[in-house]
Amino acid sequence: MQAKTAKIQDVARIAGVSTATVSRALSNPDLVAESTRKAVMDAVEESGYRINHAARNLRRQRSGSILALVPNLANPFFSQILAGLSSVLSPAGYGLLIADTQTDNNPQERLRSYILNGLADGIVIFDGHLPEKQMLPPQHPPIVLACEWVDFDLPSVRVDNAKGAQIAIQHLYDNGHRRIGHITGPLGNVLADSRLNGMKNTLEQLGLAVRKEWIFNGDYSMDSGTFAAKQWLALDDRPTAVFCASDEMATGFMGALQHAGIDVPNDVSVVGFDNIEVVEHLTPALTTIRQPRRLIGQHAGQMVMNMIDDGVMSCASEIIPVELIERKSVVAPKT
Repeated sequence: MQAKTAKIQDVARIAGVSTATVSRALSNPDLVAESTRKAVMDAVEESGYRINHAARNLRRQRSGSILALVPNLANPFFSQILAGLSSVLSPAGYGLLIADTQTDNNPQERLRSYILNGLADGIVIFDGHLPEKQMLPPQHPPIVLACEWVDFDLPSVRVDNAKGAQIAIQHLYDNGHRRIGHITGPLGNVLADSRLNGMKNTLEQLGLAVRKEWIFNGDYSMDSGTFAAKQWLALDDRPTAVFCASDEMATGFMGALQHAGIDVPNDVSVVGFDNIEVVEHLTPALTTIRQPRRLIGQHAGQMVMNMIDDGVMSCASEIIPVELIERKSVVAPKT
């Protein structure tokens, strides 16, 4: 004999409250007293009641999903951010959809399609090149940018990239380095430009030269770090330290130099940016600027949910502090 499916009336009867109170406790728990909420949840467990999320979302004209648009899912940098994002969305009943913007020939049009098709109740974008103001429909779901930002009214959650560069350069300076190079991210990218400007400004404040031949163009990838190492090796007059705009580039840079017989850090010190998991296990372990990536995801998720719940499009942004993680890739330069 098939077991009877519990209904909301059964939960109300067991908890000793109205069905309206049960509904509020399940959909907006902050609106009911803690004792009532506990009684309802105990009744849900006792009765075996299961929320029909699809029906609830249909009534509310919502999809129950948040879409995350990531420029390169293969990049380990995004793993902790997406984990943080999921950690706040899942308890609130939202599913997380993830799409890689680099797999599409026309990501702008794909974003517009996502919006018009009502695929998600909110969107978190990790690619600052993606949202163009003229491509966004007048009525669009809440959009939050994570890590990157744009120059029009979309909120963002990011770290202070220029401050991170300043901390990195100051650390190298405090260890005796006066000849400092830099591997940039892709020029024109807001993160790369911010870190490059922070590096240049700090060198100038310290009275040090900004040497063009010591600035190597990269694209955040390990391969571009490897190419920068070849450029560094070709110099007659080399910097004694290099600040890399990403840990992946620092990993490629260090590996290529070590294959060429260069000792890191005794021949050249290296500082990265991001604190991805692998850099702690390099030889030497990489000194880097830590972005609290899980926290970025959590704050971005909370921001987009607040906009959904409030029905108000925010343009406020949040800047999260960074910190220096000292390991073994920086020593004083040879005299």
